[in-house]
Amino acid sequence: MIPLRDSIRSDKLPVITIGLIIANALVFFWELLLTQEELRRFVYVYGVVPRDFKEISIGDPVLSLQIIGTLFTATFLHAGWVHFLGNMLYLWVFADNVEDRMGKERFLVFYLVAGAIANYAHVIANPNSNIPTIGASGAVAAVLGAYFLSFPRSKILTLLFLGVFFTIIEVPAVMFLFIWFGLQVVSGLASIGAAEVTETVAWWAHIGGFLAGMVMVGLFSKKEARESG
Repeated sequence: MIPLRDSIRSDKLPVITIGLIIANALVFFWELLLTQEELRRFVYVYGVVPRDFKEISIGDPVLSLQIIGTLFTATFLHAGWVHFLGNMLYLWVFADNVEDRMGKERFLVFYLVAGAIANYAHVIANPNSNIPTIGASGAVAAVLGAYFLSFPRSKILTLLFLGVFFTIIEVPAVMFLFIWFGLQVVSGLASIGAAEVTETVAWWAHIGGFLAGMVMVGLFSKKEARESG
């Protein structure tokens, strides 16, 4: 299922959502300019490497801050066009209304903090992994979790593939997101015990991000939105 747009139009221009998409695009295009070796080093420096978190200690605050910082920087890196475009599409479809509900400043903090929480969920699930994890998926998942609770009556215009055929249908947002989250949980459970080299998707970052979004939306929504919702 590929979301095309939702049925709720935001009241204001989603400045932060657009800014995040531009920031992700700039970083991605920078990645395209790097050689393969430069890109590998770039990803290891700014991506989340779970095993590195064992090196966090008060005795080396600089290194510790660098490692913790990757929880945020990794959300702006992507592994290819499909990865990048998929995340940006979901962000564009779902984030404008969440930004509208929270307000610009609150939404930016929500996105960054929830993205970091999502990445740390991946660290907890894969503490010995030496493979860097990158992508906005965890932060986007948090936006989906916030949307799930905030706009249950919304509908999502969806491109649905049926084998070699496809159709466009309108799906209730609750159903769309429930199916999306269910697939992440099933995939996450299936990944337990899988060989590290065969696991290329941070399922637990998606799960952690979605749950974080559901928990945090009430804290970050504007007062009038909380009272009306």
